[in-house]
Amino acid sequence: MKSDIIIPEVENVFLAAVQEWSDDFMEKVWYIYLVNDSDFNLDSVMIVSKAFGTIDGEMKKTSLLRHAFLEVPAVTFVKVEMVEKSVLALNNEFMVTFFIGNTLYDRKFIFRANSITPDYVEEVPLLFVDGVIVR
Repeated sequence: MKSDIIIPEVENVFLAAVQEWSDDFMEKVWYIYLVNDSDFNLDSVMIVSKAFGTIDGEMKKTSLLRHAFLEVPAVTFVKVEMVEKSVLALNNEFMVTFFIGNTLYDRKFIFRANSITPDYVEEVPLLFVDGVIVR
């Protein structure tokens, strides 16, 4: 019976961490973007994020943040959230769930601890700026 269940694979949808200037903090901060580089609209998008890991031998974790978007059109992107400087040393996990037509898709994206740095940037498709991509 389990073999009868078809789990669709998420393609051409990914997350990117992009560093931008913030007038509120008067410094560059990292923002997470959901990029839809597919030919399909993403409907009823739900993103749940959290950070977890060990700092100085002590286990740390953040509370869950939830974000919802009615639609992310094909070949576009949306800004999801800012990543606080103190959680860059933790694993940042984003559970992304959405519909394409009547099919439900979900995927877990993880920015590993200390991976959101200028050392790992590449050009982000559609945004055309440097950022850290998780596919």
